[in-house]
Amino acid sequence: MDELISVVLPVYNVEPYLHRCVDSVLSQTYSRLEILLVDDGSTDNSGAICDEYAAKDDRIKVIHKENGGLSDARNVGIRAATGRYVTVIDSDDYVSEDYVEVLYNAVKETGCPIAFGGHRTLYESGSSVEKANGEESVLSAEETLRRILYDIDLDLSAWSKLYERRLFDTVEYPVGRLFEDAATTYLLVDLAERVAVVSKPLYMYMVRTTSITGQAFSPRKMDLITSTREMTDYVVARYPALTKAAARRLMFAYLSTLSKLAMSRQRFPKEQEELMTYIRAHRKEILQDPMIPRRDRLALHTTKLGFWFFKLVWRSYNKLRGRS
Repeated sequence: MDELISVVLPVYNVEPYLHRCVDSVLSQTYSRLEILLVDDGSTDNSGAICDEYAAKDDRIKVIHKENGGLSDARNVGIRAATGRYVTVIDSDDYVSEDYVEVLYNAVKETGCPIAFGGHRTLYESGSSVEKANGEESVLSAEETLRRILYDIDLDLSAWSKLYERRLFDTVEYPVGRLFEDAATTYLLVDLAERVAVVSKPLYMYMVRTTSITGQAFSPRKMDLITSTREMTDYVVARYPALTKAAARRLMFAYLSTLSKLAMSRQRFPKEQEELMTYIRAHRKEILQDPMIPRRDRLALHTTKLGFWFFKLVWRSYNKLRGRS
């Protein structure tokens, strides 16, 4: 008999998108699923929609809870899961019909505790970007982390992955912090020791202007730096050979946060100075690494002319890409 796989969907005020997401899970070619819809205190009809689905399909369990944020909802769902394997899906996204089957086959055929799948990013403008994971392979934890740190095919997202549930016995998503994936995925990879990589894009990641990561800049966006620094400190201690890769990833966190600040109509002088001070101090060192992505290299060069030039270039780029 097929093994039970738990699918955790945190739900918060996603009424326009929820049917598409849940329907994509119900349409899976792998059918032995436990589907946990965690209603995180929604104030729209999302909670009622969850209950309607549960009444129609006994694979669905609904958990209604007070609002605690995405991390808390994921943790609650994972703790309630009973399958040997678990995957998390954000409820404004959706998945291909073979999402679970492909990831499950990868872990069973390789014996790896985690499988990484590819994804496609879809923007409200209608544009999309496909991110495959390169060739299908089995990687050590160190090589997986190296690729993540250098942004070579693999990423830190919690979704588009299948995990042995036991990995979460000692790892939780940090409650009250944004960019929770950056604080957890590296720990799960290290615990797993080996990772199966699937090249096929299986997950459709929706970028909405109202999504958590797409909202206007606030000082909480600095959480990315906090989580990334924790990750890089851990990785360097465990894998000294990844010191340069870790430095690159930390710089990416600063550049990414600066880019969000550049898109804001408000000014945040304290955060701007903190970001630019670090970038100026470490820019030369990072530029000497031949492995850094071209995108990072160009961004670092634009910061040489100051924040306002960086802001002009970044806003112009996003306007051309239809993401402003």
